[in-house]
Amino acid sequence: MSEYSIALSSIVKDLGLNVLHASKDFATARISTADVNRPALQLAGFYDYFDPKRLQLMGRVETRYLEQLDSEERRRALERFMRFDISALITCHGVELLPECVELAERYDRTLLVTQEDTSTFMADLITLLRNALAPRLTMHGVLVEVSGEGLLITGDSGVGKSETALELIKRGHRLIADDAVEVRKINRNTLMGTAPALIRYYMELRGIGVIDARHIFGVGSIKPESGIDLVVNFELWDDGKAYDRLGLETEYTDILGVNVPMVTIPVRPGRNLAVILELAALNNRLKKMGYNAAQALANEHDELVNRGRDF
Repeated sequence: MSEYSIALSSIVKDLGLNVLHASKDFATARISTADVNRPALQLAGFYDYFDPKRLQLMGRVETRYLEQLDSEERRRALERFMRFDISALITCHGVELLPECVELAERYDRTLLVTQEDTSTFMADLITLLRNALAPRLTMHGVLVEVSGEGLLITGDSGVGKSETALELIKRGHRLIADDAVEVRKINRNTLMGTAPALIRYYMELRGIGVIDARHIFGVGSIKPESGIDLVVNFELWDDGKAYDRLGLETEYTDILGVNVPMVTIPVRPGRNLAVILELAALNNRLKKMGYNAAQALANEHDELVNRGRDF
C-alpha cells in the first residue's frame, strides 16, 4: 500500500470517465493502491485474496458471464460483490449495464463509472496513471536538466556552480526541469522521473542576480515539466591531491530509491567549460546505453596491439 494517494475524481477527469452513479464520499474518495482488479472470479463466488480497495474493472467477459446466469443467480452474484466497500466499479467497452448492477450500486452507494475504451487498453492507461501518482519519491538538492535527450541530475555543494552551468546549457539549447530542489519519483523498478516542486517550477536562483524565471526569459523551448534521470553529475571543487578517473573504464553508480544510476564526478575549477563537459557526458552516457564504451574500445585495441607484438 502506497503512502501516497490520488483523488478518485482526478482519475475520472484525467481518463475521461463518465459517472453513472457517485457515492456520497465521491468528492473526497482517494485511491492509494496502483493495483487494479477484474472481478471475474469474485462474480463466480471466489473471494479469497480479494482487495476491495482496488479499482474494479468489468469488461465484456464479466458482462457476458453475468448475462448467461438466470436473473436470481445474477442478482446474488452482484449483491455479494456490491456488499464489499469497493473504491469504484468501472465498466469498459461501453457495454450496456445490467439493470441489477445499477440498482445495487445505488442501494449500496458504490461509485459506478463507464468508459468506451477497450478493457486492456484502459487498464494499461489506468495502471500507468496510478503508478505515476503513487510512486515512491524523495526531494534532492540539485539541478535537473535535459541535455541531448539525457536527464542529468547535477549535485554538489552550494555555490559550486550548478545553477550557472544549467544556465549556460539553457543558452546552448538544452532544457531546465528543476533548479535547487528536484522531486524524484520511482515509476518502475528501473526508471526515475524528476520534476520541480510546483512553487519553484522554472525559477532559478543565481548569486549576484537573484531569482529569474527561465520560462519567461528564454521561452517555453528552454523548459520541460519532467524528465527521466539518466546520469548523476556530481560537482566538487578541484583537489590537487586527489586522483580523478582519466579513462572511464569502470562506471560508478549511485543508489536513488533503490535504482542504480550511473554517476560521474566532475572536478570544478576556474577556466573549465562545464557546460561543454556536461554535453559530452550526456552523449557519452547515451553511447554507453547503446553498447559502446570508448574507454573499453581503446583498452581492447591496446591489448590487441600488445598481443600482436608478443606474436612477433
